[in-house]
Amino acid sequence: MERQEIEAFLTLAQELHFGRTAERLRVTTARVSQTIRKLERRVGAPLFERTSRRVALTPLGVGFVAELRPAYEGVEAALANAVRAGRGVEGELRVGFVGAAAGQLLLRVVEVFGARRPGCVVSVREVQMGGALERLREGEVELLLGCFPVEVAGLVAGPVLLSERRMLAVPASSVLAGERSVSIEALAGQEVLRAPCSIPDYWSAGRPGPVRRTPGGRVIGEGREAATLQEVLTLIGAGKGVFPVGAQARQYYARPDVVYVPFSDTPPLEWGLVWRAGEDTALVRAFVAAARECA
Repeated sequence: MERQEIEAFLTLAQELHFGRTAERLRVTTARVSQTIRKLERRVGAPLFERTSRRVALTPLGVGFVAELRPAYEGVEAALANAVRAGRGVEGELRVGFVGAAAGQLLLRVVEVFGARRPGCVVSVREVQMGGALERLREGEVELLLGCFPVEVAGLVAGPVLLSERRMLAVPASSVLAGERSVSIEALAGQEVLRAPCSIPDYWSAGRPGPVRRTPGGRVIGEGREAATLQEVLTLIGAGKGVFPVGAQARQYYARPDVVYVPFSDTPPLEWGLVWRAGEDTALVRAFVAAARECA
């Protein structure tokens, strides 16, 4: 059915008058009559009883109204919700974050964003580093505050919101724990713990691309795989390896069995918002703008 047929039928079913129906739809009475006749031909039976004095629904028409109206109203409501969300008037925005520092920044952004968009609801969800990008790609969250760079097809990275020094998390019993800083060359001979395969290699190493050797060409040992940061730190505390992290780990994940030693020759670790390509709605753009101000 075409939309004008649905509207003409439901409006006439309510008004039971061709003239008032035409006025509401802003068309001619003849157009309403023509549309109803076309619909009745498609159905194969009259939907209205017409006399010179009255218009009434047939039993078939009554049943048709009962089934059609809820479906039509549902479609109209869905369209209206999509328009409001697309224009940034109201709606829900689901935002994920990885790590405590990202979560703290995100809550500040939500406060600023909420003051400007009172009709919008922001749901904040923590996601583990092992499945963060999957949650975004699958639509569980619409924005993700995580580590850069993100070089994944179908995902768009926004501006850098946080920048921090990289550190090497080592066991407290390690000889490296007493150093004031370490070079990336220190990874040679160490068992560098691995994040899950869903994490790009450049998230778990000091520079972009699969890192298997140091800049000096020395082999980097491949340690055990862990699914979460807490698993990584537990393995490190047990002397099972080392792992590159951001400086915020020293503040938010302090442990007696783990020491964080700054790198002396690696670029900073950067954080920002990521979203799916083609889904930068007005809500997303407004939230990114608020995040940029809060960073």
